Amino acid sequence: MKIELRNIHKSYGPTPVLQGISLVIEPNELFFLLGPSGCGKTTLLRMLAGFIAPDEGEILFDGKRVNDLAPEKRRVPMVFQSYALWPHLSVFENAAYGLRVQGLPEAEIRRQTLAVLDITRLEAFAERVPGQLSGGQQQRVAISRALAVNPSALLFDEPLSNLDARLRVEMRSELLAIHRRRPFTAVYVTHDQEEAMTMATRIGLLEQGKLHQVGLPQELYRQPVNRFVAEFMGPMNWLPSPLHATRDGNLLLLETPLGIFRAFPPQSVSGNLVVNSPLLAKEGLGEGGSRETGRRDVGSEGGPPVVPLVKGDNSSGQLNFQTCSQGSPSAGQKVLAGFRPSSVSFSPGSTDQTNTISCEILETQYAGDFQHLTVRPWMAQGKSADAQFQLMEPNPHRVRQRGERIEIGVAPEQVIVLKE
Repeated sequence: MKIELRNIHKSYGPTPVLQGISLVIEPNELFFLLGPSGCGKTTLLRMLAGFIAPDEGEILFDGKRVNDLAPEKRRVPMVFQSYALWPHLSVFENAAYGLRVQGLPEAEIRRQTLAVLDITRLEAFAERVPGQLSGGQQQRVAISRALAVNPSALLFDEPLSNLDARLRVEMRSELLAIHRRRPFTAVYVTHDQEEAMTMATRIGLLEQGKLHQVGLPQELYRQPVNRFVAEFMGPMNWLPSPLHATRDGNLLLLETPLGIFRAFPPQSVSGNLVVNSPLLAKEGLGEGGSRETGRRDVGSEGGPPVVPLVKGDNSSGQLNFQTCSQGSPSAGQKVLAGFRPSSVSFSPGSTDQTNTISCEILETQYAGDFQHLTVRPWMAQGKSADAQFQLMEPNPHRVRQRGERIEIGVAPEQVIVLKE
């Protein structure tokens, strides 16, 4: 089912909760609503379910307006943080509950329930009661109950938040496997960036009721449209201000207290985007062998930020995205620039384009496969800068020591540049 939101507004008294939300969720997408607590993501999810009405705007399912449609007629069940299972009923009866409410014949109830328990890998547990299951298995029972009624879409309200860390990771894989075996449109609310990054087809990031950016996980991580998006998607090291940008061919030259930094300008993209993904191919959203972005047909630069839409022939693997963009900064404009802790090299090459920074180690935290370093950068004049960077060194051969001087490299493509 295709879900469309058009200029959705919601306020409680004088406090705005949702402010002009517009987006399109394509059939069989795993679309994640990501954001901090109180950003409006659960309100938006409950609005899709029919529990809350918008003050303004339209909600469309497959092109039909559903603002006034009762929750039970929308066919979009919700999977909650709490499993909401009947403790005295078996796994089979919990999964079959919605079908019995619909009054289907017993033979049809059994056929549909066993089919969905096979998809969720619970057929062997059909006669057990919830108290005899693990937390992850109970969550799969709740998903089975939702899938059994053949929904148009599923709504997930932080369904893994009650599980321990190890089980959460396992359940991410389980949910993706269920989605592969039985594709469905899903809207999934979470505040966990890692959960969204590892599972989502696309992510919509909200803050204070506003949709800041929508795109593929790697787009929000590597091409954020503003500082909030950059910092929410992961740790950032910001270069000391002020920064002024000039152009040198395809590169930006950033004048910083640490010297000249080279970076690529922010991308402004519209047109055809090929997403190669076995998951999307199975669901009719793409084809190929990885989740990475493929070819882009780049449009003109300098346009205002827009809400991305996915259009086109899903069966061909061609997804036409109109992507959020801030445009490229003009010469002399003040900018904000930084890099991720994991994007540095600790043996920078001697290429002309690599940005090098001399640093002094202030603190080391060794964690086996990697070590976290807190460092102070040194300016070109040999003076220490009034800044600290967080670095992550993978597969360290030794534990680095406090006071040690190191040189790190940051490639131009790893520098994130934002307009101020």
